[in-house]
Amino acid sequence: MPEIWFPNLGIEIEHLNRVAFTVFGKEVYWYGVFIGSGVLLGLLLAMHEAKRTGQIPDDYLDFALYALVFSIIGARLYYVIFSWDTYSGNFIKIFAIREGGLAIYGGVIGGVLTALVYSKRKKMNFWQLADTAAPSLVLGQALGRWGNFFNREAFGDFTNNLFAMRYQLSQVRLGDISENTLSQLQVANGVEYIQVHPTFLYEFLWNVGLLILLVFISRRKKFHGQIAGLYFLGYGLGRVWIEGLRTDQLTLGGFAVSQVFSAVLIVAAAAFLIWKGRQTKIAHEIEGTEAPLEESKKKDE
Repeated sequence: MPEIWFPNLGIEIEHLNRVAFTVFGKEVYWYGVFIGSGVLLGLLLAMHEAKRTGQIPDDYLDFALYALVFSIIGARLYYVIFSWDTYSGNFIKIFAIREGGLAIYGGVIGGVLTALVYSKRKKMNFWQLADTAAPSLVLGQALGRWGNFFNREAFGDFTNNLFAMRYQLSQVRLGDISENTLSQLQVANGVEYIQVHPTFLYEFLWNVGLLILLVFISRRKKFHGQIAGLYFLGYGLGRVWIEGLRTDQLTLGGFAVSQVFSAVLIVAAAAFLIWKGRQTKIAHEIEGTEAPLEESKKKDE
């Protein structure tokens, strides 16, 4: 029987190992491979964009080294803080990252704080740095979701829609499964399956669409911060509804933390884009130009 099954699409995956390969007896998981690939491809994309816009590509190599470290710290802290009951009795487990427990929003917060400090020390425009890095960030997030697929995690409640996905019950953490899903177990040839929303896939597709949009608009942006603002707005819009489908949410006071954070992000990003857009429009009217930022620079040169 297949380990993973998309019954309404007719797709069956007989075997899917969490482990990609071993190095000196240590197992390297597909999750790490996808994260690493996302970092590498994201860095190449950012360096390409830096070169295209007249920046120094090596600045982004240095930035990536710092951002990677502090993003991992931020992602872990975010997860630990909102899962404190799990770690309060065993502090050593806080450092057991190989057991899982990284939250994307924590990583984003760590990356933003790193960018603020780095841009100030390097005397770079923070918003230009953020615009350059935003497409790379969403690319890494898109690839990282496939790590969730291999780990059999980050899925939703029961569904029978076109993309409904089945995992073997024995291969999934019971704590991630809702009572509703357990009450509707699917049995095939004696094997029990949960049938759920593949939220990892929803977010992957959403992020790919957002990536294409950001790359397209980056050639036509009107002000520094526009791409970063659109990233936060677009990612928040996707995450706020996808998070509502998941059954492994981090919660505080009965509310899904990432869903609330997404809602706040949407409002803040929209307000920033409107405010900055109006400021830019006024400046263009004074200067008598409405050309995209890069074209305006070329004219000035």
